[in-house]
Parts: sequence; structure tokens; C-alpha cells
Amino acid sequence: MSALRVALCGNPNVGKSTVFNALTGLRQHTGNWAGKTVDTARGQVRGAEADWTLTDLPGAYSLLSGSPEEMVASDCLTFEAQDAMIVVCDATCLERNLNLALQAAEACPRMVLCVNMMDEARTRGMEVDTALLEQLLGLPAVGVSARNRQGLKELKRRVEEAARGRNAASPFLIRYPEEIEQARNAIEAQIKKAVPAIAAAGTARFAALRALAGDDGFLSHLLSESLEAERDALRQAVQVQKNALERAGFFKERLVGAVISEGYRAAGELCRRVVRRPAQSAADRRQLRIDRLLASRRFGIPLMLALLGLVLYLTLSGANVPSAWLSETLGALEPKLAVFLSWLGAPAWLSEPLISGVYRVTSWVISVMLPPMAIFFPLFTLLEDLGFLPRVAFNLDRCFQRCHACGKQALCMCMGLGCNAVGVMGCRIIQSPRERLIAILTNALMPCNGRFPTLIALTSMFFVLVQGPAGSLAGAAILLLLIVLCVGVTLGCSRLLSATLLRGVPSAFALELPPFRRPKVGQVLIRSVLDRTLFVLGRAVTVAAPAGLVIWLLANLRVGDAQVLRLLAEALEPAGRFLGMDGVILLAFILGFPANEIVLPIMLMTYLCQGTLVETQGLDSLRALLVANGWTLKTAVCVALFSLFHWPCSTTTLTVYKETRSLKWTAVAVLLPTLAGAVLCALTAGIGNMLGI
Repeated sequence: MSALRVALCGNPNVGKSTVFNALTGLRQHTGNWAGKTVDTARGQVRGAEADWTLTDLPGAYSLLSGSPEEMVASDCLTFEAQDAMIVVCDATCLERNLNLALQAAEACPRMVLCVNMMDEARTRGMEVDTALLEQLLGLPAVGVSARNRQGLKELKRRVEEAARGRNAASPFLIRYPEEIEQARNAIEAQIKKAVPAIAAAGTARFAALRALAGDDGFLSHLLSESLEAERDALRQAVQVQKNALERAGFFKERLVGAVISEGYRAAGELCRRVVRRPAQSAADRRQLRIDRLLASRRFGIPLMLALLGLVLYLTLSGANVPSAWLSETLGALEPKLAVFLSWLGAPAWLSEPLISGVYRVTSWVISVMLPPMAIFFPLFTLLEDLGFLPRVAFNLDRCFQRCHACGKQALCMCMGLGCNAVGVMGCRIIQSPRERLIAILTNALMPCNGRFPTLIALTSMFFVLVQGPAGSLAGAAILLLLIVLCVGVTLGCSRLLSATLLRGVPSAFALELPPFRRPKVGQVLIRSVLDRTLFVLGRAVTVAAPAGLVIWLLANLRVGDAQVLRLLAEALEPAGRFLGMDGVILLAFILGFPANEIVLPIMLMTYLCQGTLVETQGLDSLRALLVANGWTLKTAVCVALFSLFHWPCSTTTLTVYKETRSLKWTAVAVLLPTLAGAVLCALTAGIGNMLGI
């Protein structure tokens, strides 16, 4: 048998990506929130009789609605012939998942139903009779536990059996109202004449239903695939049947509603026959009590803030030692690198900028950025796998709805705490293009990992007066308050965008609260290190290295007796004073565009008029240096505010452009936080001047 083409389909959060990883051996990210997989992934499977190319389709609740994820899945099944298809369902909530399976059975007759999480169903005291389910469906049904790799061999065997039965008739499991059935039959007959590829694949019945209930984009795609001689007849047949349905009262909204409700009715009847469950298991009662606490209006948000504060405390208290060790280790390599370049015969004009510019800035970024990320990202991934993040989105959904935005934006904001570039990419989980764009444009309003070093230093020097664990606790509390401020500004800017550039009303979305599951610590560490920490660090180093060269040149080039760096700072002095800072600080933020981690050392280098990036010998000496250069409490507050709200770094800016493919929206993403920071700093400076601070 030649290589098979197999599609993998399912609702979000049913373990579809886990099944994909188990079959292919790949390590696609499997998040415990709804809608993690937002793009197709492909992998190779070694079967018993043939190799497969397995395509992991985006999670979808229906093949007939218009979200980007569902359109990708539906188009793949309609226009790309598959030898077989696997539809993954969650055994613990089979009724909700079977609606998609019944639709998919019409789209691909060679379907295998994969009932995943059978172990979790047994833990809850549930029994799923897969043999009876297979008999009622007329399709293969296999119970598996993908996390434990149980039932995968049987799944592979049944998929290959389904692929061999290529000409098997599609089971017609759902019977729609008579008017819809008549309209679909008429269009189906015309599709079989006009689109031979769909007729040969056996998906004409499903394509006819999509032509009735889908958008104009699908019809255009369908017509482009049809024979030219039959194209007008197909277009006319679809329009005639739509008009007939409208005369019968089935306008588009009612038509889609009738189709989906009939699917859920059929799924409910099936589940009542094949699923046996206790009245309420101990695990269900425990989960219900936890959810009532975490999702309550009184305790939900305070508990969420307390947990975030704990993560920040662990990040702050745990990053200091490894950061100091990395700084010392990488700094000790400088003389050895100088000796190596001298041995190679490199001239001083080359070795000096390479060592004091490129290497020193890069090593600073690594030593400052790596330890906090190595702590924050695993903790964040543990919360993700545990199932806590969807509760965060649920708690904040009311706030975002009032701002005409999407509650899932809260998940992207959480990711932005680690890296805004990751948060921008995470906005793909938002289905509405308008709301996705709002989330992308406002993500930089959340402080990323690169801004925390400056915020931590300012907090320790000017806002916290105690040392030790109490100081770390106070610092975490202040950082938490700053993050709450960022959330408030994000909500305000989201409302502003939805009322101006991105007018619209909030869309409805389905947000599942997945059951709390014990995270797999090994997989969490691998994913957080490889997929997030090293990925983000690599992008930061890529931009930090050339930035180091530019900074060195500005610090060493002179006009007369003055450094170019110092001249630039003096030119920016009026704008800096207006914002409650000075020209040196503003210049440091501008030159820190490649990576926020280098903002503070650029300030020090300019204040000291050094030709290379400098590192202070402790916070006390740093505070003395800043005070000697005119810093006050007002200056520290304004610098902290501008650290929170200014243009995103180059990595995030590039990511925004890649996600939007628009220079206009990239410019908005840069200007929005900058204007917010400028307004807050100007107000703070004005109040400070009135109070004489």
C-alpha cells in the first residue's frame, strides 16, 4: 500500500495534539486551554501496512461556522482528498464532541472515531461502550488514552482498514428538516456533475450543505474547482435553493441553527445509549467546588492575583543567583576572547568593538534575560497544563466584553508577561479578526521579561526599604500593582480601539473550562525550555549583537571633544524633562529598541561617559550614581512608568508585522503604548512639580 493521507480533526481541548504527538513522535505544543492548535501541522506515522502523512487540523466545534480555524478544517476535508480521517472526542464529554464527528462523517466517509481520555472517564466512574457506539454509527470507534499511549495500535489498524474501504458509502446519520434535505439533494446532484474531484471523494453531500450554510468565500472556492461548462448551472442551483429556503423561513441564521441543533440532538441520543455514568463522582464534586471558588465574582480575581504574585515572587527571588553567576562567567570569558582574537591577528579596531560592543551587550542580555525566563516559563506552562488559564480568561471576560474585546485576550496578556512576541503569536487563538487585532495591538502594554530587570532594580533602590525575603515579598507586591495598572491601561486602550479604528461589538465565543489535570513535569520542562525560553532568547540575541556594535560606535565616536552618545542625550534633554526624566534616560530607551534588557546599562555608560557597556557593583552604588546625576523619587516613578509603556522591542515589532502583514497596524502597535507612556509620565511629572518632588 502506498503512503496514506490522513487528517486529524476534533474539538479544541480533546487531546487532539496529544494524539498527534503520540502517533508521530513529534512534540507539538499541547496546551490545556481551548483553541491551542490554530494552524495545521504535519507528521509522518509508521503504520502496520503503510506510512502515513498525518495532518493535524485546527480545533473546531463545527465544520459549518465561519471562524478561521473551522474554515481551515472544513476546506481541507472538502477540497483535499483524504484516504482516511481520525476524529478525536473526549470520553468525559462525548455528547458535546459528537456533533463534529457526525458532520465529519459526511465530509469523509472513511472516518475513524477516536474516543480519547478513556482513563480519565474511568477515574470519574464513567463507562463508554465503544462497541455499541461503533454499531450505532456504522463507523469504527476506538477507545484510547493518548497520554499513556494506550489503544494506539488498535487505532492505527482501524485507520488502515478504513483507508482500504475507499469506496464505502458515507453513513447518513443526521436527518435535517425536509426543506433543508430537499435543497441539499438538489445542490448535491449539481455538485456531482460540476466538481468531479468532490464527487469521486464522496463529499458532495457535505459540500452541498456548506454551500447552503457557508459564506460566499466557500461558494467562490467551490465554483473555482468546478468544470467551466457547469459553473453557471451550479451557481444558479445554489441561489435557487437558498431562495426556496428563505421563502420557507430558513434564513441563514435559522438555517445554521437548525443544522447545528439537529447534530446535537443526534449526538445526545447516541450518548444516552452508549455512556453510563454515576450521578456525580467524587472527582466531579471536587472539581465543581474548585471552579465555584476560582470562577466566583468575589474570590476569582483576588485568587488569580495572589497566584500571579506568587509566580513573580518565585521568579524574583530565584533569578538573582543564576543571573549573577552567568554575568560573572560570561564576563570572565572576555579576556580569553581578547587573547584568541589577538592570536588570530585581529587589529584593535576590530577586536575592541567585537568584545566591548557585540560580546558584552550579548552576554548582558543572556545573563539578565535567561534566568527569569527559565523560572517564569515553566511556572506559566504548569498553570497552562493544570487548566488554570481558562479560568483567568473567564474571570476577565466581563471586563473585555465591556471593552468590546474578547475574553481570550487575557490568555495572550499572560503570555506577554514572559515575552510580548510570544503573546502576539498567542493571539491566534482569538477567532474574530477584529478582536484578534485589538489583542495584538495592545499586547505590548503588558511588561515582558525584558523590562523586569529595570523594574526590579528601580523597585529595590527607590521603593523598597527592607532586604531579604521581606524585601522580595514587598517587591513582588509592587510589581503586582504595576501589572494591575497595565491590565487597566490595556482594557482602556482596547475600548478606545473598538470605538475608533476597530469599531464593532464583541463576538460570542465558546470557552471550555477543562478539567484540572496533573501536569507532566518532564514535558512541561522540555516545552518551556525549547519552545519558549530558548526560542525567545535566540531572537533577543540576534538583535542584541548588532545593537552592541551600534552602541559602542556611538560611545566611541566623537565630534570635537564630545561623545556622539552624549550629544544625542543633550539633544533629547527637553523631551526627557517634559516626561519627568532626562535626555540620557530617553536615549537609553531609544537605543534599547533591540532588547529592553540593555536600557539600564546604556544609562550608566552615558552617565559615566564610558566607551563600553558597564555593569554596576551592587544596587547601593547604582543608586548613588543615579542620585548624583539628578534622580529623584519622581524620576524613578516616571522611568518605571515609561518602562511599562513605551514602544515594543524589535523582536515584538517584527512579530506584529508578521502576524498582521501591515505596516499600518505595526505602526499603531508601536505608537499606542508610546503615547500611553508619554501621557502618564507627563501627568506624573506635572503633579510632582506641583508638589515640589
